[in-house]
Amino acid sequence: MLKFLAKGLLRDRSRSLFPIMIIASGVMLTVLVYSWMNGFSVMLIYETARFETGHIKIVTRAYNELIDQKPYDLGLMNVNKKIKILSNEYPQIHWQPRIYFGGLLDLPDEKGETLSQGEVIGFGVDLFTDSYEQDLLNLEEALTAGNLPTKKGEILISKEVAEKLDINIQDIVTIIGSTMYGSMAMDNFTVSGLVLFGVQAMDRGAVIVDISDVRSFLDMEDSASEILGFLPKYDEDTTFEISAAFNETYHDEDDEFSEIMLPLRTQGQMEYLISTMDGYMESFIFIFIIIMSLVLWNSGLMNGIRRYGEVGVRLAIGESKGHIYRSLIYESFLIGIAATIIGTAIGLVFSYLLQYKGINITSLMKDSQMIMGAFMRAQVTPVSYYIGFIPGVIASVIGAMISGIGIYKRNTAQLFKELEI
Repeated sequence: MLKFLAKGLLRDRSRSLFPIMIIASGVMLTVLVYSWMNGFSVMLIYETARFETGHIKIVTRAYNELIDQKPYDLGLMNVNKKIKILSNEYPQIHWQPRIYFGGLLDLPDEKGETLSQGEVIGFGVDLFTDSYEQDLLNLEEALTAGNLPTKKGEILISKEVAEKLDINIQDIVTIIGSTMYGSMAMDNFTVSGLVLFGVQAMDRGAVIVDISDVRSFLDMEDSASEILGFLPKYDEDTTFEISAAFNETYHDEDDEFSEIMLPLRTQGQMEYLISTMDGYMESFIFIFIIIMSLVLWNSGLMNGIRRYGEVGVRLAIGESKGHIYRSLIYESFLIGIAATIIGTAIGLVFSYLLQYKGINITSLMKDSQMIMGAFMRAQVTPVSYYIGFIPGVIASVIGAMISGIGIYKRNTAQLFKELEI
C-alpha cells in the first residue's frame, strides 16, 4: 500500500509539492531554532561555569546565605587539605580555589597622589601552580596587550578599565579593600597585561590576580571564598548525584561553617534560566505543530475539493470510506517523512553555519548583568537530527486526519453526481 501511494505522489506532484514545501519550511525553522536555543543554553552554562559557578561549587553555609555579596570573610579555611581530600574522593573532578573580592583600583602619580580611581571586581585564581585556570579563562586569547603575570605582584586588568582610568602596561596601581578580618587592606601591583573577555559582566571591571597575592593582600592564608569543581564534560545528573552524596557526608545544619556543595543548576538564577529555556523549546514545538496542522488542514480541504472526482471513482468501484480515509493518512505520513528529511537537512546546514560563524551580540549586551559571550552560536546535537520529525510528521498526519473527516460527511450520491459533471 505504501509503495503504491508513494508512486502516486511522485507521479502527481500537485498532491505533494505544496504540503512538502510547507512542512519542510516548518521543520527547517524547528531545527534551526532548537539548535540556536541549545547553543544559547550551552554558552550560558559554559560562561557561567568558568567565571562564577563551576560545574559544582563548595562553600560554607554562612557564605551560601549571602553568596550574592561574595563575603570572603565567611569563606573556607584549610583549603589545601580540603582539595587533597576532594581529589582523592572525586578524582574525575578538577578542583580550583577562587577568591572573589571588590575594591578600589587607584592609579597614583609620581608623588603618590591619585590620578584616577575606579571600582573593580577582583578574581583571585591560581595562575602559577598549573595552567588549568589560564586555559579555563582563555587568558591567552583574552590578552590584548602586554603579557600574562609571570611573578608575584603582577596583575591583569580589563581593557575597558584601563581605558577608563588611563592605565598603561607596567603602571603600578594600588588596590584598596578590606581583609578577611575587616581591617583596611592596601597593596601595590604592576599591570602586566590587558584582557578583553567579550563578556560584558567581566569586561566592565575585572582584575585578575594570582590567588597567593590575594591571600597575602586580604590576610586569607590557606583560605578561599569558594572551591569550584569542573567535570571533563558537564553532566547535570552527575553534578546532582555528587552534591547529594557530599552533603550527606559533610553538611551539618548546626554548624554555619560546615561545607555545602551546590550543583550549577541550583546557583543564582540558573534554575530559572534553564527551566525557562526548556519551557520555551517545548512551547515552540507545540505551537509549530498547531500552526502547521491548521495550514495542512486547509491544504487538505483544498486538495479534497480537487479530488472529489477521484474519490467518487474509488467509491464507485467499491472502496470503503474508511479505506480512502486511511490512504489519505498514509499519504500524509509519506509526505511528512519526505518533507522532514528535506527540512532537517536545510536546517542543519544553517545551524552548522551559525555554530562555527556565530553572530556578534556585543552591542546588545552593553548593560547586561548576565555572564554571556560576545558571540551567539547555535549548537548542533544528536537531537537536532530528529527533533524536526515531531512537528513534521505529527502535523502532517493531524492535518490529514482533520481534513479527511470530510469524506465521511460527503454523500455518495452527491459524489456520483459530481463525477457525472
